[in-house]
Amino acid sequence: MAFEPEKDKVLKIWKCEDTGLVVSINQYGEAQPKVQIGPRILMKKDGGDRAPVKAGRLSIEDLMWFYDIIDEVKDELLRLAKPE
Repeated sequence: MAFEPEKDKVLKIWKCEDTGLVVSINQYGEAQPKVQIGPRILMKKDGGDRAPVKAGRLSIEDLMWFYDIIDEVKDELLRLAKPE
């Protein structure tokens, strides 16, 4: 089965303003929603967003931000997930 972009949905997204790291809940078709860490969207000097890049390794700032939002991410994923 080939990948079909129209079936790939972003259900919820969080972005760290300091580091540009993005955490999201995504769903492909009717599959269970899953958490994605990355990409990283950095700011241009003129204030606009640059093209997304791989998240790569997480800094302590990334980790502390993720720690602060993890309960919210978990609660949202539980709300969106269908019982198996």
